[in-house]
Amino acid sequence: MTHELSHERFETLKREFDAIDGDGDGFITEAELRSHFPALPPEAIGALDRDADVDADGRFSLEEFIRLTGARD
Repeated sequence: MTHELSHERFETLKREFDAIDGDGDGFITEAELRSHFPALPPEAIGALDRDADVDADGRFSLEEFIRLTGARD
């Protein structure tokens, strides 16, 4: 997935991902989403889990985040 992006676009998305990944473990959890986007309704979190959490582990990897943004050059 990431090879389809320009280096610049990948770096931008990586910075955004890192800003949300509060503990720096390389994954975005529901708690981190709620912390970063406090106005995000619970239904939106549920939709993200259902649609973007490809491996259903309850968190988003950088690849899942990039896929979620629909990022393409």
